[in-house]
Amino acid sequence: MKQERLDWLADYPFCTKRFAFYVGRRCQDSSIQAVAAELRLDWRTVKALEMQYMREQLQRVGTPGPQVIGIDEISVRKGQDYRIVVSDLVRHRAIWFGGKDRSEASMDLFFAWLGPKKSKRIRLAVMDMWKPFRNSTRRNAPQAAILFDKFHIMRHLGKALDAVRKSEYARLSGKKREFIKGQKYTLLSHRENLTLNGKSALKKLLKANKRLNTAYLLKESFGQLWDYQKEGWARRFFENWRAALKWQRLKPYEEFAQMIETHWDGIAAFCKPENKVSLGFVEGLNNKIRVIQRRAYGLRDEEYLRLKVLTCMLPTL
Repeated sequence: MKQERLDWLADYPFCTKRFAFYVGRRCQDSSIQAVAAELRLDWRTVKALEMQYMREQLQRVGTPGPQVIGIDEISVRKGQDYRIVVSDLVRHRAIWFGGKDRSEASMDLFFAWLGPKKSKRIRLAVMDMWKPFRNSTRRNAPQAAILFDKFHIMRHLGKALDAVRKSEYARLSGKKREFIKGQKYTLLSHRENLTLNGKSALKKLLKANKRLNTAYLLKESFGQLWDYQKEGWARRFFENWRAALKWQRLKPYEEFAQMIETHWDGIAAFCKPENKVSLGFVEGLNNKIRVIQRRAYGLRDEEYLRLKVLTCMLPTL
C-alpha cells in the first residue's frame, strides 16, 4: 500500500488546509467554544485546527533577529506562576514566550534560544526594574542599553499616591473622610478619562485635602520626565521635583524618589535619540494577552497559550 501526502490537506485528516485557516481566522475574534458551536464541530477539533493555523503563521514570518526588545512577565495561573514574554519593539510582535518563572535562569533561556550571534545585535532592552531581567541581559547582551519602562514606573507612583490616600483616610475622621472614601480610581485615573461626575468628585476631593492635592499634582507632573531630549535637563527636572517633596510629609513619595535615584541610568537612557521607541507596545501586548486568557478560560494547554501570544500581532493568512 502506498500513502501520498497531499499539501492541501490539513493535519486533521478530515478537512482541507483552507478550512483549517478559516477556523484559525475565526478564532482570532471568538472563543473556541463559540466557533465550535457555529461550525458544529467538537471544540477539540477547533483547537487543533487553530493551532495548525498559528504554527503556519510563525513559520511564514521566520526566525527573528531583533535589535530592540521589550521584556515583561505575565501570570498564567493564580499565585506566583509567571512566564516571560519578549517582544520585538521595531516589528511590533511577540517573539518568545517561556521560562518557568521570572528568574534570571528563565531569562537566560531566551538568550540561549536566540543564540550568541543574534544576542549581540540587540542594542536596546526595555523592561521593568526587576533585577533578574537586568542581570541576565547585561551578561548575555552586554552591548545593549537598558531602558526602564515608563508605564511600570508610573504604576509605582500610582501606588505611592494610593498609599497617601489610605494614610489620609486613616488620619481623618467623621465628615472629612467622606471625600476620600471610594475615590481610589478617581484619584488614580487620568483627568481626561474621567466622566463629569468623576471630575466633580476629584475637584471636591483635592479642594478638601491639601496633602492629597499636593500628591496628585506631583504625580501628574512627573510624566514630563520623558519629554526631555537631554539627560541634563531631565536630571534638573527630577531634582526640582524631588525638592518639592520637602516638608510635605509624603513618605511613599520619598521612597519612590529614592527608587528613581537608584535606577536613574535606566530611566535617563530614554533621553538619547536612538532610544526613542514606542513604550506603549509592551503594555498594549499585555492587555491583549489578558483578553486571550479570559477567552481561553479553563484551558490548561500552555503550548496553546504560547502560540496565541506569539501570533496575536501577526497578519492573518
